Amino acid sequence: MPTLDLPRLSGLGIEGVSVVGSSLPKCVKLADSVPLALQSGGDVVIGGLFPLHYVAPKPQHSYRSKPQLTPCSGFDHRAFRWMMTMVFAVEEINHNSSLLPGVKLGYQIMDSCDHVHSSLQALFSLVMDISTQSENVPSCLADSPVPAVIGLASSSPTRAVAHTLGPFNLPLVSYFATCTCLTDKHMYPSFLRTVPSDLFQVRGLVQMVTFLGWLWVGTLGTTDDYSHYGIQAFSNQFRQQGGCLAFHLTIPKSPRATEIQEMADRLQNSTAKVVVVFATEGQLLDLLLELAQRNVTGIQWVASEAWVTASLLTSPHFHPLLEGTLGFSFPGVRIPGLKEFLLNVRPSPKPGMEFVNMFWEELFGCELEFKGPVCTGSEDLRYTDSSYTDVSQVRISYNVYKAVYAIAHALHTLLNCDSLLHHLKMVNFTNQFEEKVYFDSNGEPVPLYDIINWQKDSKSEIRLNIIHSDTTTNQIMIEKLDLNLLWLFYRQARRPGEPHCCFDCLPCADGEISNQTGSTECTKCPEYYWSDKDKVKCVAGVEEFLSFYDSMGIILVTLTLLGVILTTIITTVFHHFRSTPIVKANNSEISFLLLLSLKLCFLCSLVFIGQPSVWTCRVRQAAFGISFVLCLSCLLVKTIVVLLAFRANAPGSRALKLFGPSQQRTLILCTTAPQVGGYVSVLVGCWIVVECKEPWPPGFYLVLGYIGLLAFFCLLLAFLGRKLPDTFNEAKLITFSMLIFWAVWISFIPAHVSSPGKFTVAVEVFAILASSFGLLLCIFVPKCYIILLRPEQNIKKGMTGKFVR
Repeated sequence: MPTLDLPRLSGLGIEGVSVVGSSLPKCVKLADSVPLALQSGGDVVIGGLFPLHYVAPKPQHSYRSKPQLTPCSGFDHRAFRWMMTMVFAVEEINHNSSLLPGVKLGYQIMDSCDHVHSSLQALFSLVMDISTQSENVPSCLADSPVPAVIGLASSSPTRAVAHTLGPFNLPLVSYFATCTCLTDKHMYPSFLRTVPSDLFQVRGLVQMVTFLGWLWVGTLGTTDDYSHYGIQAFSNQFRQQGGCLAFHLTIPKSPRATEIQEMADRLQNSTAKVVVVFATEGQLLDLLLELAQRNVTGIQWVASEAWVTASLLTSPHFHPLLEGTLGFSFPGVRIPGLKEFLLNVRPSPKPGMEFVNMFWEELFGCELEFKGPVCTGSEDLRYTDSSYTDVSQVRISYNVYKAVYAIAHALHTLLNCDSLLHHLKMVNFTNQFEEKVYFDSNGEPVPLYDIINWQKDSKSEIRLNIIHSDTTTNQIMIEKLDLNLLWLFYRQARRPGEPHCCFDCLPCADGEISNQTGSTECTKCPEYYWSDKDKVKCVAGVEEFLSFYDSMGIILVTLTLLGVILTTIITTVFHHFRSTPIVKANNSEISFLLLLSLKLCFLCSLVFIGQPSVWTCRVRQAAFGISFVLCLSCLLVKTIVVLLAFRANAPGSRALKLFGPSQQRTLILCTTAPQVGGYVSVLVGCWIVVECKEPWPPGFYLVLGYIGLLAFFCLLLAFLGRKLPDTFNEAKLITFSMLIFWAVWISFIPAHVSSPGKFTVAVEVFAILASSFGLLLCIFVPKCYIILLRPEQNIKKGMTGKFVR
């Protein structure tokens, strides 16, 4: 019996496989209507069905001539790797002296094209062909050339094949068909699989989605059994956990462009931004291309195992759309020797190498013409980057590998010609990866899953990161995971009269956060903390203040000092000429008090500049409010005195005597006291912990309101007395100063609200300085002009004697 030489295989690829009666594997066309098959003879030949192509042609039967095969399209590099992994496993077993000693395994592998009719066609060709049967085959296996079949990848073709093989007790061991429908042993008595049922995956997906707080999701699937049963189970369990389904979209088998566009519109317009997808990458490709072309982002994809590791969708074209994708996959391993075996595959002009030649042309984008080659066939696979050569962590290939070994172990125990199916069900061994391989009573394996998250690496390429592994037989436990997801944190505002899953998403206010999806209330940040831009976490408040060393701070401090110096100079002039008529005529005592209050107004602006402290944050508004109220109280008294002075000239009038110096002081005290009392109660009762970052504390409204009230009365009385016939009538000057005061503070309000950060303080300081300069210059500079430059006008002539004190 011929044997395989591993060194020769390593150097020549699959061309070194030995076949009964030949030195090359045979990939032969059995008949015009029979699919191609990659095969190698042996004492026992195992069948294999793989979706080498993922687009099957529609049958065109006229029933007037013999049906002919129509080529499938859409070559799948990953499925070719699965196929070659079966070849690798068979050859590895043949060189294992402890497993099936003296018995050589063979294989006959066909392309199922991932479709029901093409899979059945390949199956009938497989079980009816006896060209590879060896004379050394045990008599109990002589009834069929293939005692077991490894396949298939999709659930619908698998159901058709399993239903066909069941009555004959021919085992079908699947490596990728996960539909829960296949657990029915009455319908599929000879079906087993090395891949877990969707029962476990669905349970895990529901746990994961609800754990993350995603209770408003959509589902996307296809018309096959895998998608139908998977989404049905997910929907039922998801509703039981309190979730709601926003929509379900079904991708037709051969979708038209209009259908793809309608589904893309539905995904874009839906309020549900989490989409659970049960499909393969080939079925999703058209829809995802349409979404990527529209630059759609903001969808959190939850992937089933059928496409969560699909390298076809990790190309840069899909990065904005699919980054953050989350889902379950089967555990991956690194099979020793597999990479070297795959890299040594070479095309050949010899008959039977069509599958390899197809692969070569697809991978290198060339055409093999061995009479005049366009590509040489010696291109090096080591320099390619495809799903075929990526074997660092193989998953489905590992399931194929386990299936081959499970059949080999069953054959090993087949000592008395009992049913192979019986021994296959009883398989129980631990492989080289320390995994125990066995089937339960329903032919199901132990469910093993990894949680996969699509994350960008430092090169902005999508990597499928394993973020958690779970090996439990009854449930998938979800823990706190480090995920790259589309986090959707809002406050939910429930819609009255509608289901609990119907709500509006409202952003939290400044200083509040929502870090739990589905929360109905926002959480206020602690003191001295602030919400970040996404309103998902509280961050320490950043000290942004108007520094004395900033150019703006230097300018404002310079203006402040200029105002203080100018006020001091005017006070000195008034004090030096206090006995002159112009000073006495304008109530010198109130004038000096007004100059003092203006100096305080200038100085209070310094409290707003520099690094804030608890003291300055509380005192700054108090200093501002009290200084300006005192200033306006003095102006109000001066205006009343002007009006009463002229009424005092009328015969019998006692108005000025009734509003003498003591009454004037009392009025100033009474108008200033409420402001002082209010600030004392605020500071003692902590009503206004005026945090400097708070632009509009409630007390600030009262301060401006009270100041505005005093300014209004001053303006009104001054306006009434502006035309009184007197040389030193202050009413005109007070009117002008109040107009400037009102213009400054009315324009201050919108500027203060719209200014960010430290510019808010700068606007307030500028308003304080502008209004203080306005009062100082309008009221006192004209008098200083007369005192210093026009002394001839500073006389008592023409003034009412009662008015001059």
